[in-house]
Amino acid sequence: MVTMDEQGLIKAGILEIFGDNGFADVTTMTQRDFDHISEQLRQKSGILISGTTIKRLAYGEFSRLPQIATLNAIASYFDYKTWQDYKSDKIRNEQVNTPAREAVDEPAEAVSTSRQSITRNKAGKARALMFLKYLPAFLSVIVIAGLYFFGATKAPVEHAEKATFSFKKNTSNDIPNSVVFTYNIDSVKADSFFIQQSWDINRRVRIYKNKYTITDIYYEPGYHVAKLIANDSAIREVDVSIPTDRWFLYAIDNVAKYTPEYVRTERFADHGTLGLEISQLLENKIDITKDKRYHYVYFPSHVDIPSDNFSFKTRVRMRDVRPTTCPYIELELFCQRSFMVLRSTTKGCAHEAFMTFGEQVVRGKDTDLVPIAFDVSQWTDIEILVNNKVVTIKINDKIAYSTHFTTDTRYLTGLGYISNGLVEVDATELAGHDGKVLYESTFENTEP
Repeated sequence: MVTMDEQGLIKAGILEIFGDNGFADVTTMTQRDFDHISEQLRQKSGILISGTTIKRLAYGEFSRLPQIATLNAIASYFDYKTWQDYKSDKIRNEQVNTPAREAVDEPAEAVSTSRQSITRNKAGKARALMFLKYLPAFLSVIVIAGLYFFGATKAPVEHAEKATFSFKKNTSNDIPNSVVFTYNIDSVKADSFFIQQSWDINRRVRIYKNKYTITDIYYEPGYHVAKLIANDSAIREVDVSIPTDRWFLYAIDNVAKYTPEYVRTERFADHGTLGLEISQLLENKIDITKDKRYHYVYFPSHVDIPSDNFSFKTRVRMRDVRPTTCPYIELELFCQRSFMVLRSTTKGCAHEAFMTFGEQVVRGKDTDLVPIAFDVSQWTDIEILVNNKVVTIKINDKIAYSTHFTTDTRYLTGLGYISNGLVEVDATELAGHDGKVLYESTFENTEP
């Protein structure tokens, strides 16, 4: 057994974290999955590693060691204080489990081959030095600087406690919403600084010292956690709430980078249901031939229902917008920290079903989720009951799945219906066990 080098140790650690969170095959993971792992690491270690960086580490796409904050975040996930502690323990365990190799004499041919290899290496180094010697001076500087740049690691963050971070909304709760962030990083020592407006790594903006404000735009309503980032560490957070107090509908192309297309209409709750018609999409110039996700979301101004004790009941079905092999209905309960998701699809496509509750991520690709699958074109009753972080899911009054989570997701901030078709909602009730109601309606009137 060959001793695992540090690069392999990093990759193995990341893949083990994936496995703990329900991701058995890295090749099937989406950017949002990597961002979810990023959030789990941040909650455990207090260090933010971008989803893009995590993906690169999982594929072993790095020629030098990541900065120490990244390594410590991985170690912290496994309850080690530092990366050095984690690495030493892993190497120690590997040595204990690896039988000692008996010393053997090398054949003469091997000795000869080894000497030839050493000679070739020395000759290669000599040629490289000769090459640099005769390079023009400015090219030598570029080569040396490039070697230094790609071989260097970022310095640790210092004096993070001296940073300040706040915001104000310029446009009340309108969508899109203009937000002005105020910050001071002059006393913080780090190589780079960013403001990231939410969990989405694509919403990250570079900032600099001796500047103190930056204006950003939120294209979606909701409860966002904005982060002030030094290197890859979140050193400050602020909660940015942009409620709707009504249903807000939009479409998004089913790709990693996107901009919402708003559905502006006077009528989207009629005939006893909440929903849209294809004609309303066309009126808003939405290209229905593209693969899109259609969102109906509701975010109240007042947040007071704990996300570890509540009940959610709804009756839904969906209609296709364009031909699709695996139609789905995705119920999302937004929380102050993280989110809860239940995606149901037809039984033949149960491998595409999944659910997320806190740190628990369950995917149909490696778990039997047929019990939560149903014919999404037919009216179906769904219940999500959470009692002290124990989750029970019912489909048509029958228990379909149970799980539990430990993450402190704090309070519920809103709910949403998401689909690759148009969902119809016959009734909705989201309430705490103490009787407090976040939203309740049977949509009998035209007003949502």
